[in-house]
Amino acid sequence: MNPLRFNQVRPLDLIAVGRLCIDLNANETNRPMEETRTFTKYVGGSPANIAIGSARLGQKTGFIGKVSDDQMGRFITNYLEKNSIDTTGVKIDRTGAVTGLAFTEIKSPVDCSILMYRDNVADLKLHPSEVDEEYIKQSKALLISGTALAKSPSREAVFVALEYAMKHGLTVFFDLDYRPYTWTDEAETAVYYNLAAEKCDVIIGTREEFDMMEKLLHIEEADDQNTASRWFSYRAELVVIKHGGAGSIAYTKDGASHRSGIFRTNVLKTFGAGDSYASAFIYGLMNGQDVSEAMKMGSASASIVISRHSCSDAMPSLEELLNHMDTAIYELA
Repeated sequence: MNPLRFNQVRPLDLIAVGRLCIDLNANETNRPMEETRTFTKYVGGSPANIAIGSARLGQKTGFIGKVSDDQMGRFITNYLEKNSIDTTGVKIDRTGAVTGLAFTEIKSPVDCSILMYRDNVADLKLHPSEVDEEYIKQSKALLISGTALAKSPSREAVFVALEYAMKHGLTVFFDLDYRPYTWTDEAETAVYYNLAAEKCDVIIGTREEFDMMEKLLHIEEADDQNTASRWFSYRAELVVIKHGGAGSIAYTKDGASHRSGIFRTNVLKTFGAGDSYASAFIYGLMNGQDVSEAMKMGSASASIVISRHSCSDAMPSLEELLNHMDTAIYELA
């Protein structure tokens, strides 16, 4: 069962909106960042990673965002173009804003952290006037990410994109991507997350992210079924709640639930799993797979990416993904 429908005549499959940054991943693993001397530079940011993952799987993908007017901004734009992502919607900041940096620490396969530099970043300068309605009309689906809601004018730009998407019948995916350090406090975060989620068809997040959104409602005990039911009273057709190593549960409006497991892999790092899961899950849904199979594709992609050094560069091709699903050991949680 797949409750989603897409306008097949549109030239773009997916447009992502939001954060474009640089990942600097530690080359020396199994040690703290204080002892790390060298890093490798990659394009990063959750919606960027999902767009790249989508393009690697063969989707026609575009991006709406903003980059700094310097070498880092050009590095990002060039990388997107090399990965066949349409950059018509990527604007250049002229105010002197910089590119956000994410330094990663890989102490062990289960102990990883990210040190973010997010002051005066270009991606949060995206203005509502820079979101083109005609561009959004060309796509079957829109992906938004929670980090872009953290500051104005990016926050308003996302809501403009959501309005255009609803007006023109796009399917809207919301990857919650909650990063506490970007926000003033949890109350502010919850308000804007809830307002955005009301306008989305598919909501994907961890149990902890949904908990953050529900604090305003004074819900003390987490309940996946109740969480999903709340969003079905708005636009949502599908709600995916991720439980880390315990797999994920997807709920559909008809009352069904689908549980996915994980693929065994040699884990190098923990970050990148969510973005790779989302890209393959969305690909599966957009290419006629039922919810359970799309979730399995997401889990397979996540297991590939957490075994590799990067996030964006590690995104698998469709051939790699299908081969991994055929050969790796799949375990239901």
